[in-house]
Amino acid sequence: MSDPQSHFGDWQYGIYLRGMGMGERPELPVAWDALERAAHEKLDEAPRGYVWGGAGTGDTMRANLDALRAWRIVPRHLRAVESRDLSVEVLGAKLPAPVALAPIGVQTIVHPEGELASARGAAAVGVPYIASTAATHPMEAIAQAGGTRWYQLYWPKDDAICESLVRRAEEAGYGAIVVTLDTFFLGWRPTDLARGYLPFLRAEGVGQFFSDPVFRSQLEHPPEEDVQAGVGHWVSVVNRVVQWGDLEWLRGITDLPIVLKGVLHRDDARRAREAGIDGVVVSNHGGRQVDGAIGALDALPAVAEEAGPMAVLFDSGIRCGADVVKALCLGADTVLLGRPFLWGLALAGADGVEHVLRMLLAEVDLTMALSGAATVADLRPELLTRA
Repeated sequence: MSDPQSHFGDWQYGIYLRGMGMGERPELPVAWDALERAAHEKLDEAPRGYVWGGAGTGDTMRANLDALRAWRIVPRHLRAVESRDLSVEVLGAKLPAPVALAPIGVQTIVHPEGELASARGAAAVGVPYIASTAATHPMEAIAQAGGTRWYQLYWPKDDAICESLVRRAEEAGYGAIVVTLDTFFLGWRPTDLARGYLPFLRAEGVGQFFSDPVFRSQLEHPPEEDVQAGVGHWVSVVNRVVQWGDLEWLRGITDLPIVLKGVLHRDDARRAREAGIDGVVVSNHGGRQVDGAIGALDALPAVAEEAGPMAVLFDSGIRCGADVVKALCLGADTVLLGRPFLWGLALAGADGVEHVLRMLLAEVDLTMALSGAATVADLRPELLTRA
């Protein structure tokens, strides 16, 4: 068990003590809605639309939030929760808590340091950072933040480039390959379409490709000398339609754990298990791809039931610590935080990401304790009821 004097929830007492002794108030908001408003106000129109926008009518984004609100926690008392241990082991990594940062691309549109700052913020708290193929900064630079890191693969159409990306991830110390399944085409995103705004075409989010030796060898001039030619080649090779048979090829080139991101149907979870996949992420891409899709949390119990020995990760709709607890109760081994860490990044770079994570982990810890759970293993469906 963890040191009873050191819990994530204790972070709040430092705020109270500084307020009492020095009259200090937190520099960043500590309420989720206030944090979101502050970030929304800070960003320009185009990046704001990219971060907050979703597919079509936004129905799937709303479904994610509604699915989480539809479950209520039923606290249990008279239990030993003075000492708590939130640690878990996932994909071969020992984590201090069942939380990681979801892979998000083009973070430089909200802060100049982008992924570099987010990775430092995650490392400061000890949670894994999942680096995206759509990052502006190369994976090697992101890895310099240290800490546990996994690599999210948008599978290119060119196998040589794909293998190069995977090899680079291995050499840079990434501990797993997270294959995103649901973005071989861009979903219909009216907010971005209305502005004609796709940051990749402006060379944002193509850093993994522009820094890749195989990709560069296919160009007449280095991409930094002819950016538009580089972007044009990126368009021609990005995002293959991955099928089940492709996974055997990927397993043949890496010994790292392989995780499939975007699994929503129990039959897909079963096939992944039968194929020897190491984990799945129950996710609808935060509502950015298919309008009218199932809320991710509604898909979680069935996928978790089929998962067997696979790790079950979850994202889409997480907005607070209570949401994390609900997802863990319904079968997730680890929960990925998405948009909210971008709010912190927009406001204060690495410090903002760290602030958001400390908020989240404090809430998870306190919500668990006040609900009668001392360990993640105590979080079971019986702790919830339907609203």
